[in-house]
Amino acid sequence: MSTTIRPLYDRVLIKRLESEQMSAGGIYIPDTAKEKTQMGAVVATGEGKMMSDGSIRPLQVKAGDKILFGKYSGTEFTLGSEEFLVLREEELLGVIEK
Repeated sequence: MSTTIRPLYDRVLIKRLESEQMSAGGIYIPDTAKEKTQMGAVVATGEGKMMSDGSIRPLQVKAGDKILFGKYSGTEFTLGSEEFLVLREEELLGVIEK
């Protein structure tokens, strides 16, 4: 049985992107020395931000977007063997575009 998560309102479900295994100089970086990356891929989004007049403003991001977020933002949790992060849209720093 597969479990899915649908974030509420202006929350965004993120899966962190893997960090580099080697430095720019070609030195292997062990897992214990790596910092968690601040980039991720949007897995799911809520409906939008609830405004004071009761209307809902759609979110600026959508599933599949690559985003940048703050180092200490959001709430981390594990579902099965995968780690996820839930953030409010206002905690996102930007969308990474090519």
